[in-house]
Amino acid sequence: MINVRHLTHRFGDRTVVRDVSFHVRKGEIFGFIGPNGAGKTTTIRVMSTLLEPTSGRVEIDGIDVEVDPEAVRRRIGYMADHPGVYERISVGEYLDFFAAAYRVPLSERTSTVAAVIELTDLGTLRDRLVAELSKGMKQRIQLARTLLHDPKVLILDEPASDLDPRARIEMRDLLMELRRMGKTIFLSSHILAELADMCTSVGILEKGRLVASGPVDAIARALDGGAPKATRRRARMRVLGTALSVLDLLGGKGVEVEMIGDAAAGLCSIAYDGDDRALADLVKSLVDGGVMLVGVEPERNELERIFLEVTRGEVQ
Repeated sequence: MINVRHLTHRFGDRTVVRDVSFHVRKGEIFGFIGPNGAGKTTTIRVMSTLLEPTSGRVEIDGIDVEVDPEAVRRRIGYMADHPGVYERISVGEYLDFFAAAYRVPLSERTSTVAAVIELTDLGTLRDRLVAELSKGMKQRIQLARTLLHDPKVLILDEPASDLDPRARIEMRDLLMELRRMGKTIFLSSHILAELADMCTSVGILEKGRLVASGPVDAIARALDGGAPKATRRRARMRVLGTALSVLDLLGGKGVEVEMIGDAAAGLCSIAYDGDDRALADLVKSLVDGGVMLVGVEPERNELERIFLEVTRGEVQ
């Protein structure tokens, strides 16, 4: 769906993107990460037809961004980093204006705006002035705007920037729902934990060069020499009763068990070797041992490990 081949972009004598190539398949959520100044936003602007590549080729849904940018714009929904909004109109008026800008037929405009408002859960805010809304709601309105012409591809530059924890969770859930609807989503973010939970693949950029790309597990295997590696992982558990029951059953199996607060609250953290299958075996041991397990939440830090291994924190 997105094909970037040998992309290079220069501003004068300064090269900010150097021979970058990656592919995003239909229906993926692709996370684009890297230190500040790595060239992420420049790459995104080329993909969104706002900049022309100095060399290389970028295709969206098989269409070259230089050959037919108008056709590309009909297929993408682009949300810039820190986008501006028109604050002295209502949410409904704002979306109606952009529906007209996207050339949604007048006969379909009301129903289209209503459908997008329902999808993004903005119904109670339809008549509110944009200026009265929180940062999170303004970000949600921006995402709603990108959906008005029903694009196949969403290109989102830091969509969760400056959001509070609740707004971030709501934004993540909305992006997951859009993927279930068949959208291909390309997003940049500095919040690695959220990307690890959402993304099917990632690309890591540093100093304008792509240093890693692909599914997180595949990148991890490549870093570990091509074979799965037993790594120390952590997971949080909640049980009915005392968390000491987890210690009693798993403490002798090479598992470190750490209480979270008072053991009587039933919360603990475990450190174990292996992959998801190893965690599943530990859960089975607890259930077979009569522990009333309420919840298990793996602490996914694989993407953070990869990021630290393949980047050096250098800027251009």
